Amino acid sequence: MMKSLILQTATKLLFPLLLLFSIFLFLRGHNDPGGGFIGGLVGAAAFALFAISSGTEKARELLRIDPTFMIGLGLFFALLSGVISMYAGTPFLTGHWAFPMVFGAEMHLGSPILFDIGVYLVVVGFTLAVIFSLEEEG
Repeated sequence: MMKSLILQTATKLLFPLLLLFSIFLFLRGHNDPGGGFIGGLVGAAAFALFAISSGTEKARELLRIDPTFMIGLGLFFALLSGVISMYAGTPFLTGHWAFPMVFGAEMHLGSPILFDIGVYLVVVGFTLAVIFSLEEEG
């Protein structure tokens, strides 16, 4: 692997910004453009950039979770969002909302966020599994 001081320095600056932008896109995405898919792609791009600049092994250490486990966890969250609606007696993946009071303010929590979390995790996991395996082969 070729070490590039410029790429490593740029990665130190871009990595946290890409993760923050990924979270922004994820949270913005239910009613506006964005969501779990594009947020997951940007999050995976941050780890892919880190893998290119510092190596796959360090990127796996930074990620702390195996990408294939992340895929399974994402599928679990997506399935859970559908099971919630079935237990409520509505069709699979119908959105359900709760409005709890937290610190004196009403929050809007819904089952669609579970589905978006699932999509986010599946996209990050799948993309990184492919990128890491290609990087390790080469």
